[in-house]
Amino acid sequence: MKKILISILIASLFVVSPVQAQLSKEQQKERSEQVKQQRKELDKKAAKDARKQAKQYKKEGWKVTPGSLTLEKQLDRSMRMANELDDSGYPLYVIGEGMSVGETFDAAKMQATEIARQDIASKLHQEVASLVESFIANEQLSSEEAASVVQTVSESKSLISQSFGRIITVVEAYRDLENGNKEVLVRAAYNEKMGIESAKNAIRRELKKKGDELSKDVDNFLSL
Repeated sequence: MKKILISILIASLFVVSPVQAQLSKEQQKERSEQVKQQRKELDKKAAKDARKQAKQYKKEGWKVTPGSLTLEKQLDRSMRMANELDDSGYPLYVIGEGMSVGETFDAAKMQATEIARQDIASKLHQEVASLVESFIANEQLSSEEAASVVQTVSESKSLISQSFGRIITVVEAYRDLENGNKEVLVRAAYNEKMGIESAKNAIRRELKKKGDELSKDVDNFLSL
């Protein structure tokens, strides 16, 4: 009986009157206009900050490879993507950064790219871990159940970077060191929505692999 009452209550939450629907559309339109205006302001600020940052980077010896976009344009693109929002006002991209030193440019670039990828994975992991913490709090799990889920989430961190696709390199710069080595800076981006889903899938797989009894409940919660 209790389950039936809960189902009726949940269903009632999705019944929207024509007036409410119209109001929702108007609110959505207003929100969309606000996001557009916010994007313009952020783009303007990004261009200014990029010029300032590029000037400082050049003083520190950073430069780009021949044929690449100028440092100013790369930094401008990076900042715009970091500030870019979807129509709901949420970040569109997650940005990661990596720096590495190597005897050759290619070796240092490869390592810096991997560090940037791991940085993105770490940020995605933090976001999904926060969602799982909400699940633990809402479900009022026992200390043993909570510990099991938290451990699985922690173990999935190393798998997240393997679960998402190709990252977008938005900044690639290098400088020559006194010992002849190359130091490379890579800033990369990945679609946040896709990344979050990849992180969720990594956690789902780990829970199922361990045969955790709560895997189905966690899966349902992450699907909301």
